[in-house]
Amino acid sequence: MSEFNVKRTRPDFFTRIWRAVSKEPVLAILVLALVVLQVAHPRAWRSLPGLVDWQTVLTLAGLLILTKAIELSGFLMWAAHRLVHHVHGERTLALLLVALAAGLSTVLTNDVALFAVVPLALSLHKLAPLPIKRLVIVIALAVNAGSILTPLGNPQNLFLWQTSGVGFPAFVWALLPLCAALMVLLGVVTFAMFRAQPLDLSGDVEAHCVDRVLCGVSVLAFAAFVALADAHHAGPALAIGFLLWRREVVFRIDWLLLLIFVLMFIVLRNAAALPAIHEAIARLGVGTPMRAYAAGAVLSQAISNVPAVILLAEFSKDWRALAFGVSVGGFGVAIGSLANLIAVRLSGEKGMWMPFHIVSIPFWIVAMVIGWALI
Repeated sequence: MSEFNVKRTRPDFFTRIWRAVSKEPVLAILVLALVVLQVAHPRAWRSLPGLVDWQTVLTLAGLLILTKAIELSGFLMWAAHRLVHHVHGERTLALLLVALAAGLSTVLTNDVALFAVVPLALSLHKLAPLPIKRLVIVIALAVNAGSILTPLGNPQNLFLWQTSGVGFPAFVWALLPLCAALMVLLGVVTFAMFRAQPLDLSGDVEAHCVDRVLCGVSVLAFAAFVALADAHHAGPALAIGFLLWRREVVFRIDWLLLLIFVLMFIVLRNAAALPAIHEAIARLGVGTPMRAYAAGAVLSQAISNVPAVILLAEFSKDWRALAFGVSVGGFGVAIGSLANLIAVRLSGEKGMWMPFHIVSIPFWIVAMVIGWALI
């Protein structure tokens, strides 16, 4: 190849990469942030993979594979068909899915609840025309609100529960007022966002068959995988098994979502480790409950609530105030909670970011006031 062709090929290669990245706003922001961090505070590139929580990435990959397998089995379409013929109104359906998502998130974590409820909502949308963007938005808010209640609901609660030394019942009792208040708020928001019009079931004319073998294996594997992931033993065995048995399941998962998660770990942990950030938090003085709460709610908007609570725990031992703060911080901008990013990605809908923030940012502001009053 001539020198001219080499020079021409390189710009074309990087141009194609940039075009692919620029179509995904979150990915573009993460790539830009990584470049800025590497210019401002250079770090050996070979050390960056060490910032990634690969156990979390493997867990996410396993959940993507299992939910995709259940989807391809036809079970979700079958379940959606049964559900829409028992729930006759759009608003009732929305409230039911919000309650289901919140309830599951208290015991299965907010991420796992999304992997169960969002695909169900998408299957419902195929049967009856639904405002799917609004539905995914309230489901995302629901898993963030419901997961507040228990130590198992989300990673930040699990971290605070383990480091605080309080018992399970005491933790639930402390977080119950905030969870209850935000669920009431979400119920009001959901009631206002959806109409009481009947569902149009004219499109539900096909028979909905289920691949019982694929569905049964996936459900059993789902339960086993969640138990293994909870014990931090999730590994690549699941992916290997499906590659050998049903490789189309693995090929059709959202690989870009996994890349986004990897970059989030690298960028957020890199940023959180900067001395300037530590000094800024130290100057804020988060020793009082109010300041710890405000710091958690606001800092989550910049670096997500899990890195925020890990960072703030070095400066405050008031676990309840921190839990309130980072729980509220899960609302607002999408990066406030990884569950938000998962919900938007699972929806597969274009133009989700603007409507999501039109709802989530006002919700965050009201939630801030509620949390402030309860502290």
